[in-house]
Amino acid sequence: MPFRTEAERRFEGFGEDAFFFHGYSGGNVNRPALQKLLNDCESGLVDIILTYKIDRLSRNLTDFADLTKKFDEWGVQFVSVTQEINTATSSGRMMLNILMTFSQYEREVITERIRDKMSASRKKGKWVGGTVTFGYNVDNKRLVVNEEEAKIVRNIFQRFVEIQAPKLIAGELNAAGYRTRKGQLWRRDHIYRLLNNHTYIGEVKYKDAVCKGEQEAIISREIWDRTREILKNNCPEDDPRDRQGIIAPLKGVLRCGHCGCAMMPVYANKGSKRYYYYLCYRETKRAIAECPVHQIPSEDVEMLVRLQLRKILTEPGMVAQFAERTGFKPSEVIDFFKEDFWNELRPGEYNRLIQLLVEQTVVWEDRVEIELKTAGIKSLMEVIENE
Repeated sequence: MPFRTEAERRFEGFGEDAFFFHGYSGGNVNRPALQKLLNDCESGLVDIILTYKIDRLSRNLTDFADLTKKFDEWGVQFVSVTQEINTATSSGRMMLNILMTFSQYEREVITERIRDKMSASRKKGKWVGGTVTFGYNVDNKRLVVNEEEAKIVRNIFQRFVEIQAPKLIAGELNAAGYRTRKGQLWRRDHIYRLLNNHTYIGEVKYKDAVCKGEQEAIISREIWDRTREILKNNCPEDDPRDRQGIIAPLKGVLRCGHCGCAMMPVYANKGSKRYYYYLCYRETKRAIAECPVHQIPSEDVEMLVRLQLRKILTEPGMVAQFAERTGFKPSEVIDFFKEDFWNELRPGEYNRLIQLLVEQTVVWEDRVEIELKTAGIKSLMEVIENE
């Protein structure tokens, strides 16, 4: 560029070291050459800094103010060879601040224009850059169908309509030797992202708006609408009870015995009925189910934990502790923890009981192991005493 030649020419005769920031934006203060320059300034190796224009050092007013403050501390002068600015004089410092203010203003205006242009382009259905969607290539700034990948996309949508199982679809692709564009094995989350991508129906999604795109659609509207319906009704999601304020009782304490991972509450709709499960978190990241535990019905594991807690709380030693602490007779303590106690617990009360008593619950394919909190029984006794 011409300004580089001019700056480099004017540099001649000013010393041994030159710092040229080729290829880096003036808005970036983490440029390697700039960092080396600052280190040399701090070490007392620099007396004066010359630049072609002040925005070559930094276009950000705040960053530049920080830099000039450091230059003053280090006794380093700043000179712009094309703008007659020299920080050794008061008028030079004033002009420097004025020019920096306009420089940042210009940069922000340009940024806003670029953002507005990209927004307008998206609304017109144009591709504005970024990661190219699987199934397409870029030709002359437009998305064009990559037929080899498009076949995989169509197969994924068709199989989802047929079997409604993203993890199985990922497994089928891997078994057939297909890989993602990055060469990775297909996973369940890859399938979900693909199924929710409006690009495949010839649309462009920008924020909450969906516009007609310039690219050719890969799948039909019929398949897309059917996919949306299935995703809405049948796919496991985070347990909605959380969103309603009723926390799944074992959330946060239930772990898979094989993976050691947390088991998360999910649900699945089958027709008009909803089924709740606890799913091994690591299984959500695998294309093919490998964990023997995988997922378990929430009702089953919650009942097992409940029965185990009831057994623990009615053991002779535990009954004696409760009787001594609360003043109840042992028989009254046993009656207190009978089935009626558990049946009468409201969801919030049961959740609280779990949080008081249970450190963690580990699930294996043939058993459930409960680890109680060291101070859990004491905490429960205090609650009963106070209530």
